[in-house]
Amino acid sequence: MTSPEPGSARQRTRVKICGLRDSQNALVAADAGADFLGFNFVEGVRRQVQPDEGQWITEGFIGGREGIPNGPKLVGLFLNQPVDWVRRVAQQCHLHIAQLNGDEDLAYAEELIVPVLRQIRVKPGDIAEDLRTEVNRWLNAGHMVLLDSYDPSAPGGTGVAFDWSVADGIAELEGVMLAGGLTPENVGAAIQQLNPWGVDVASGVEADGVKDPDLIRNFVNAARNA
Repeated sequence: MTSPEPGSARQRTRVKICGLRDSQNALVAADAGADFLGFNFVEGVRRQVQPDEGQWITEGFIGGREGIPNGPKLVGLFLNQPVDWVRRVAQQCHLHIAQLNGDEDLAYAEELIVPVLRQIRVKPGDIAEDLRTEVNRWLNAGHMVLLDSYDPSAPGGTGVAFDWSVADGIAELEGVMLAGGLTPENVGAAIQQLNPWGVDVASGVEADGVKDPDLIRNFVNAARNA
């Protein structure tokens, strides 16, 4: 399992559109220029998709992009689910990356058949030194990292930002994505402040809890223009 090496050259901030539940909006995101598409297999969350549904969505997306090279990577979100089950879902749904949102450790990650994006939730009062240590632990093991807001009642996708200053000098590391409360209106400011390797959005491209094609396009464009 590999991720880009810390400190290597890069050209632009990557964009991940997360919490997709249909192939149509996945195609919108891909056509807009998104680099990663996220599908949530976490039990009991609002954006959850079941494996059969996820397969139907991703195969519809793949069919809609037939003949177009270099499409976005497909990411499955998981939380403390059996590793064998995650591996089966990754194969069934044609996933390129598994995003781990629970208490999974490095040993768990090494058992997967796809690269890992490790969510690290930033709490109020967290200090940069401790955050950097945890981020580097996963980067040095060859994985990617997603910095997200901590909420005791939700594993992510809350639409609430954390204090970006704690991620200064960390979000810019190769393989690190910034999430939590990003929108088409503020993603440019986040990129200007932190120069993250990647940005991730779920709630910020929804209207009344549903993915909005115009908001998806606006978010990708704002990230590209920052």
